[in-house]
Amino acid sequence: MSRMWQTVLFVAVAAVALAAGFLFHPWNHADQVTRPPASAAALMRAALPDLEGRSQALTQWKGKVLVVNFWATWCAPCKEEIPALIQVQEKLGPKGLQIVGIAIDQVERVKPYAAEMRINYPVLVGELEAMDLAQKAGNQVGGLPFTVILDRSGQPVRTELGALDQKKLDSILQPLL
Repeated sequence: MSRMWQTVLFVAVAAVALAAGFLFHPWNHADQVTRPPASAAALMRAALPDLEGRSQALTQWKGKVLVVNFWATWCAPCKEEIPALIQVQEKLGPKGLQIVGIAIDQVERVKPYAAEMRINYPVLVGELEAMDLAQKAGNQVGGLPFTVILDRSGQPVRTELGALDQKKLDSILQPLL
């Protein structure tokens, strides 16, 4: 067998192995998208600083449908998702919805970005420690954006890995309100 055919065969086998690994690896996030976290206890116990440095406990929003969105200023899909979150908060906030953004970033970056985007929901800053909180809430992949949706009693209903658009958010949230 010629050297060229050996190389072609090697590349083909490597591509098949890579595809199989991706499809069958436990972090394949197809089941992550709709699987609610086992418990929202760690998330609801969390208290993180807001953009002014004041500690904010997530329990203050119990009684509302709570959308907790983990994001970062350096995350392109996160930035694409924020306008939809702003619109949904404006539209459904009066019906009992509360979106809370948890930035896995530094306050020096988050504060001007939040002002520029005119984010109309609370933004908390968790820096890298918030990734641990996201993992406890069900983000086994460690990807962003990651969203946890809790019902009015604080029970987890759904997690979503990846950017959400307004239409998908509406379809998930309307039955909960």
